[in-house]
Amino acid sequence: MSKTVIVTGASSGIGFAVAQAYLQRGYNVVGNARTIERLKEAADKLGNPSNFVLVPGDIAKPATAKALFDRAVEAFGKVDILINNAGIFIAKPVTDYTEQDLDDQLNTNLKGVFYPTQQAAAHMSANKSGHIVNITASIAMQPNVKVSALLPVLIKGGLNNATRALAIELAASNVKVNAVAPGIIATPMHSTDEATQSFFRTLAPTGTTGVTQDVVDAVLYLTESNFTTGTILPVDGGGSAGTW
Repeated sequence: MSKTVIVTGASSGIGFAVAQAYLQRGYNVVGNARTIERLKEAADKLGNPSNFVLVPGDIAKPATAKALFDRAVEAFGKVDILINNAGIFIAKPVTDYTEQDLDDQLNTNLKGVFYPTQQAAAHMSANKSGHIVNITASIAMQPNVKVSALLPVLIKGGLNNATRALAIELAASNVKVNAVAPGIIATPMHSTDEATQSFFRTLAPTGTTGVTQDVVDAVLYLTESNFTTGTILPVDGGGSAGTW
């Protein structure tokens, strides 16, 4: 029987690439994005496969997380993998953050991970198997004076520690919990103008930026491993390795 993966933020960027990779491997994929229109666009790009199920909704809402698992079980029997990919990144000086910025980060980056993870923990523990992968951020491992980003560091850093804690909590249930911490990855989230790209290349000692396939490779490694849990895997050209 094919395994089933839930991917949040599946309509573009890293989430789309992850969904595509699992579909190419014959997995069933249940994709979430805020609107059905965005999910349908993604499905069209993927060739509208019958094993790509669309579940729109605000991932910060408990009902959306429940709907993801309910729909996955209805369509495919059980869930083997959860990829908590949905996220936003707001970089600015700490004094410039607004109340709305904080609410947006808490909703998407914290609640949007917690509620699906809560569903996954119950479902996978009952099945005595499963993988949870959180997409966090390299800068939460090694803050950089060039990028003022307290809110992402605060929340994604917390998710890194929560990944370790949950890996321990769920180990006896044979559920693996890991995270991938990307640096600058070429996605629609980032500007493509040369000045911005030139700056991005200064954020890693390799002098390069990444592509979505780099993150996909890390995710696939983690969900195919039987002996890796509680790991935060940077995909950042060495940006979190130290100073240079």
